[in-house]
Amino acid sequence: MIDFVRRSVACAAIVAGSVLTPAAVASAAVTVPFQINPAPFGNPYGSLDVPSIRCVAVVGEQPGTVTITGPKEGWWGCLLPGEVHWLNLSSGASGSARMSAGVDGHPAAILPTGTGQVVVAATSDAGPYTPGVVTVYVP
Repeated sequence: MIDFVRRSVACAAIVAGSVLTPAAVASAAVTVPFQINPAPFGNPYGSLDVPSIRCVAVVGEQPGTVTITGPKEGWWGCLLPGEVHWLNLSSGASGSARMSAGVDGHPAAILPTGTGQVVVAATSDAGPYTPGVVTVYVP
């Protein structure tokens, strides 16, 4: 599973580097939405009974960190606990963290990524979900 996640992060980094240009350094907090989708079990339209998990990556609140949390302040964070793996494309640093339940707007995970272009892959322990991937510039 870890090799799969590392390969997913590496593929996302290549795609992000070739498709996306680095974001401008912002002085205020920037919120980038992403989601963890249910596996379709061979159904190309997905599963109707399993919703996507919506999350956001917040950068700019603290230098050199990415906060993974829920999309609405005061609500639950990323609903399902799981692992968050990150790779700083600028420095080569990487790491992982365990998401908490993120109750009442508290962050699900704070990642000490350092400054640079960062790719984050989030997975869920609750059932068959595909990893959610986001790339951000961390000031």
